[in-house]
Amino acid sequence: MEPKLALYYSKYCFFCQKVLMFLRGKDHDIELKSTSDRDNAKALMHGGGKTQVPCLRIESAQGKVDWMYESDDIIRYLS
Repeated sequence: MEPKLALYYSKYCFFCQKVLMFLRGKDHDIELKSTSDRDNAKALMHGGGKTQVPCLRIESAQGKVDWMYESDDIIRYLS
């Protein structure tokens, strides 16, 4: 079973835009969560421990959650 993915991003962040550009035209099932929404920013801080973006939340079928922060790491993971 595929992991459940959510990308936390800011439209003002170059590294976020880099990841979003990579995703264009690709068939990834990723929920996009803008940190301009206060609830998303709080969820990122609570879950990942910091508000750095981009951040890919990876939830396995067993419920284990990992938080990946670096744009190049995120792109490599999704490739």
